[in-house]
Amino acid sequence: MSKVLALFNHKGGVSKTTTAFNLGWAISQRNKKVLLVDADSQCNLTGLVLGFQEDDAFEQFYQASPYSNISGLIAPLFNSQPAPIQHAQLAATRYPNLSLLAGHIDLSEIETQLAVALTTAASLRALKNLPGAVSAIIRDVAQQNQIDLVLLDMSPAVGALNECLLMGSDFFIIPTMPDYFCKQAIHSLAKVIPRWNTEVQQFRDPSLSYPIPTQPPRFMGIISQKYRPRGGAPGAGFQRWINRIKESVDSALVPALTPLQMAIAPAQFQAAGPGDTPYNLINISDFNTLVTQSQKHSVPVPDLSDAQIERQGMVLDNMRVSRNEFRNIFFQLADSVIALTGI
Repeated sequence: MSKVLALFNHKGGVSKTTTAFNLGWAISQRNKKVLLVDADSQCNLTGLVLGFQEDDAFEQFYQASPYSNISGLIAPLFNSQPAPIQHAQLAATRYPNLSLLAGHIDLSEIETQLAVALTTAASLRALKNLPGAVSAIIRDVAQQNQIDLVLLDMSPAVGALNECLLMGSDFFIIPTMPDYFCKQAIHSLAKVIPRWNTEVQQFRDPSLSYPIPTQPPRFMGIISQKYRPRGGAPGAGFQRWINRIKESVDSALVPALTPLQMAIAPAQFQAAGPGDTPYNLINISDFNTLVTQSQKHSVPVPDLSDAQIERQGMVLDNMRVSRNEFRNIFFQLADSVIALTGI
């Protein structure tokens, strides 16, 4: 059965989209079928994966493949139309085991409907199927295409759509960067996520057409990234914030989630082989100019060829070393995710 892993942090700028692309690629290289889902109405993952630089490219794509995005698939349900849910037209990538369910700006329009459904469904039963619909349809798409792992790239927000998507997932990872605001975000999520779990309880009714899963999603860990390295490790200032964020996870987030069965056990984390103590899955330094080349060629950083790096001499040598280090890092992370999800 397909597993759904959400990448979520309501603090923006933490490289969720870049991580989704690179991690999805790495897992797909382990002979697993991966579906990237762009659940952000800004559509950054869609643009990155498909190489869209201009708005015209998006428009042509949507016109040619109207059921290639989440919004197109769920529109009949949210517009109260009798039309059946269509089969998804997944966008292929250059990698046979990696595909994309694109994002769409119209995703932002269902926020209000979901917010109303979450708060009034008890009195309006017709709304009860909406909160579980998006994640249920994503799971159906995954099953139809024999996907092993769905990777959700979510927007940096605490709105109704993210609530429904996260509560419809099996696992979630919180990407972080070493600063004060990410530390505060961890403390915020320690309150937000348990509240969401309570709010969706009535939508776990198996008699619904689209119930939210009875088992809530489990916190897999954080990714510490976007820091400048010194001697192969985070600089002292960055390491201080990494440690503070880890302390916040240990003292605030995990204690809030564990009684709800929403965090994997420390022993399970350690058995999966991440190189750090629970719950820091891995450290990923700043990509620097490699990310520019990745975006230019729509190729994951670890898979950039020497020609795609577009440098010469010692600069190329140094960037080649960095690329190879990122390749090892993402394969290590991929192996941990595979072990923890059981795919």
